[in-house]
Amino acid sequence: MATQAGSFPRTLMLLGSGELGKEVAIAAQRLGCTVIAVDRYPGAPAMQVADLAEVVAMADPEALKAVVRRHRPDVVIPEIEALAVDALAEIEAEGITVIPTARATAVTMNRDRIRDLAAGPLGLRTARFAYAESAAELAAAAAALGWPVVVKPVMSSSGKGQSVVSAAEQIAAAWDAAMAGARGEGARVIVEEFLRFDLEITLLTVKQWQGPTLFCPPIGHIQERGDYQCSWQPAVLRASQLEAAQAMARSITENLGGAGLFGVEFFLCGQPGQEEVVFSELSPRPHDTGLVTLVGQNLNEFELHLRAVLGLPIPEIRSMGPAASRVILAEATASEVRYDGVAAALAIPETQVLLFGKAEARPLRRMGVALARGDDEAQARERADSAAGLIRVGASR
Repeated sequence: MATQAGSFPRTLMLLGSGELGKEVAIAAQRLGCTVIAVDRYPGAPAMQVADLAEVVAMADPEALKAVVRRHRPDVVIPEIEALAVDALAEIEAEGITVIPTARATAVTMNRDRIRDLAAGPLGLRTARFAYAESAAELAAAAAALGWPVVVKPVMSSSGKGQSVVSAAEQIAAAWDAAMAGARGEGARVIVEEFLRFDLEITLLTVKQWQGPTLFCPPIGHIQERGDYQCSWQPAVLRASQLEAAQAMARSITENLGGAGLFGVEFFLCGQPGQEEVVFSELSPRPHDTGLVTLVGQNLNEFELHLRAVLGLPIPEIRSMGPAASRVILAEATASEVRYDGVAAALAIPETQVLLFGKAEARPLRRMGVALARGDDEAQARERADSAAGLIRVGASR
C-alpha cells in the first residue's frame, strides 16, 4: 500500500476522465506524478491534461484489466461509477493499489449494498427504504412506506433514473424511468420515504493510510433531478449535527478501508431540539459538490485526495471564507460547443469560471461551473449564481 511519503507512487491511472478526474490529474501532476487517463470516449476532460490517454469500454472487465496490465500503474483511482468494478479485485490481487479499495468501490457502486451496510451492521440512521424488482413490487413497497416516495435504480449515477412519486398512478412511469437510467443488466430499484429536510450536506471525509480521519468544513448543496446544481461552504450546522455526521462518516469509511477522500451525503431533518442527521449516500472519490473547495479551502478536495492516496501530510484543513458554486448547464444539443458570456461572468468580483472542455452538449448536461467568494454565504451564492447565469452554451458557428 501507498504508506511511505518518501517514496510515494508516481504513476497514477484514472478510471474515468470527466471534470472531477481532470482536477485530480492537475493535482497529481503538481506533485510530479505521471497520469494515465482512461475513459470510454476520446478527448474526455482529464485526457486534455494527462500524460497519456486510453479509450476503452469501461464496463468490459477484460478491456479494463488489459489496459491496467499494459501500463502497470502504481495506483488505480476510479473516478466514475460506470465501470466493471469486479475487475478491480483482480487488479488489486496483482499488487496494484486500488483507491480506496476494490471492495469499497464495489460496495459504493450499488445503492443496495451501501444502504444495507449503513442501515444494517453499522446501524446508521437512514431513510426507511425497500427494494423492488418489478413495477408491481414497487407499487406495494411505495404504498407501505407512504406517499410520496423517492425511486432510484440501485445502480446509476448523477441522478439518472431518479424520480419522486406522489401517487399509485405514477408508478409505471417511475419504473420505466428507473430502468432507462440504470446501469448494468439487473432490474432492481430502491424506494425510499420522502424526507422533509432542512438542508442536504456533503461532508468531505479524508481517510489516511496512517493518521486520523479528517473532515472538511461541511458543504450545503441543492439537487434537482438527483443531480447537484449549487453548493456553498461552510454550511451552518449545530455542533451536535456536525458531531453526528462526522461520527457516521468515520464509521462507514473505516469499514470500507483504504485511503482517499470520500464524499458522504446527509440530510438534516427535524425541529429545533429534535434534529436528526440522516445518512443518504457515499462516493469513494472527490464529489461534485466539492468543486466549491477550489475557492473555499486552503487545500481543495482534489489536493486532499492526492495527499491521502500518496501518504503525504495534511497538517490543516481550513475554510478560506464563504464560498459557493453554481453549475453551468447546456440548454440544447451541440456537437461542437461554444461558450458566450464568459467575459461578463468574470467581471463579477471574486469569481472564477471552470469550463470542462466537453466536446458535446445535450440539454441539462453539466458543462462548467462558476465559483465565487463573498463576505458572507448570501453574497458568495449570489455571485456564483449571477456568473453562471451569464454564460450560455451553444453550438459553434
